[in-house]
Amino acid sequence: MAGLWAKARSMAEQAPPERNRWVDFLRALSIMAVVVGHWLVAAPWVDADGAVQGGHLLGILEWSQWLTWGFQVMPIFFLVGGYSNGVSWAATRRKEGHYSDWFASRIQRLINPVFPVLLVWAVLAFFGTQFGMEREQVRMATFLALIPVWFLAVYLLVTALAPLTLRAWERWGWGSFAALAAAAVAVDWLTFAAGVPYLNFLNFLFVWVGIHQLGYAWQSGRFGGVAMRLAWFLGGLAALCALVFAGPYPVAMIGVPGAEITNSMPPTLALFALGVTQTGLVLALEGPGRRMLENVRLWTATVLMNGMIMTVYLWHLTAFVLVMVAAWLAGGVGLEVYPGTAGWWLARPVWFALYIIALLPLIALFARYERGMGIAARETPVPQWRLVLGLLLICTGLAMTAAISIASPEGVTGVRLWVVALPFIGAALVGFGPMYRWVKGAG
Repeated sequence: MAGLWAKARSMAEQAPPERNRWVDFLRALSIMAVVVGHWLVAAPWVDADGAVQGGHLLGILEWSQWLTWGFQVMPIFFLVGGYSNGVSWAATRRKEGHYSDWFASRIQRLINPVFPVLLVWAVLAFFGTQFGMEREQVRMATFLALIPVWFLAVYLLVTALAPLTLRAWERWGWGSFAALAAAAVAVDWLTFAAGVPYLNFLNFLFVWVGIHQLGYAWQSGRFGGVAMRLAWFLGGLAALCALVFAGPYPVAMIGVPGAEITNSMPPTLALFALGVTQTGLVLALEGPGRRMLENVRLWTATVLMNGMIMTVYLWHLTAFVLVMVAAWLAGGVGLEVYPGTAGWWLARPVWFALYIIALLPLIALFARYERGMGIAARETPVPQWRLVLGLLLICTGLAMTAAISIASPEGVTGVRLWVVALPFIGAALVGFGPMYRWVKGAG
């Protein structure tokens, strides 16, 4: 850890003075909020018969659903993504770079850390099945550990559209945001009022690209001063309250077991309003936040976190599962307390400490893949057809991993090998990853 801190300190000192450190801080903060939120809401316990019950805090304590207004921070990640993608793509255009090279590097940065977590859980699912574990237990553990990968599929698609959405922002400004907001309104109206099925999946595009557009607005200085930013915060909050109290939308900004409507899968207008609310708030705090980050230690911690951010995100639920399995093997110690009780809350610091202890060696082992091997230098860009097909295969594999799990209820292996293989094949088409290096070496 001392070595990591020293390296982060060196990188922090080399950061150019014009860099907006608040962007990096918000990226780190949003991922940490997701980690804490996941560790909090997942609440398994052992009943009187010794059976493990997969408790969910939001379904047990109704009031806890309000906490998701603070812990559902994916909108902030898309806001920061819009800012960063706008800066990066604008720089690529100035250098007359190719879209294929730019986007291939973005894919590599996000997906390279996914390979080890997929392989590790494929191996665990295989051996768990071979050694006679109940397939439903294997599926539940694998599904829980790999839930985070859904976000990457959506974020990659939004990033793929960055040149088009940035051009739309440069041409129409706030109109490009308003059009996406109007589209989200139309989708929800047709879904809830007219009962049109499946149309709401379009809001994966309209909602997240809409928040992404706000990142362009921030980067180009269109949010004005603190007063304007607070107006966005208050306007978004008012809209959110109206949608929740007077509309069909639930309070929880993530899915709750047994609920008929979810605000996140797919995203709804309520989640869009939450994104606007959070955007106004974090931008109103930008001035004092940037002054705060002039502190060398705090800025170094931000750099350190950003250097392992995907590793923490992808492995934090694996750490959770490992702790739960250890507690179960130890006779269910600590799991006999019913979620939401006073004793359960008092035990949270202890459990969180155990999760962190389990996560640290995973970071030590797998953070190197975050830096990974980049796209090989090419005289010509990756062909467009390979880039598009590779992206589709990667996103399909990640979506299926989160939707149906890589653990299979049937077959000898107990693993859906085709789901595991899709991201590797897609990456090879783009020009990186283990399969690409293997094929290149064999050739």
